[in-house]
Amino acid sequence: MHNPSLHSHSHLHEVSPPGDTVAHPHVHDPESLRRIVNRLARIEGHIRGIKTMVQESRPCPDVLVQVAAVRGALDRVARIILDEHLSECIGRAAEEGNIEAEIAELKAALDRFLP
Repeated sequence: MHNPSLHSHSHLHEVSPPGDTVAHPHVHDPESLRRIVNRLARIEGHIRGIKTMVQESRPCPDVLVQVAAVRGALDRVARIILDEHLSECIGRAAEEGNIEAEIAELKAALDRFLP
């Protein structure tokens, strides 16, 4: 299965507060992207299954077990993304001399991500 959108993927990040944007390219390994996208697709299907369970008035405990499974799967995807960011993106930023900006961006993202 060939998906040209998975090759040489890059996106831009905001490093400063909104309105004070400093953007830099962010490149990811195509194979890593494929694995993450596949995991997200499975989670998406699982969520559709939960929606169907609710529409069919399945027992609440059964629905909650499935919600917990999706939450766990999302946490695992987040961990994969964080691990990759720490090993690839932070390392690249250190080589390029902009480690402070990358760490500030990561801290801001973690502030929004963690409870």
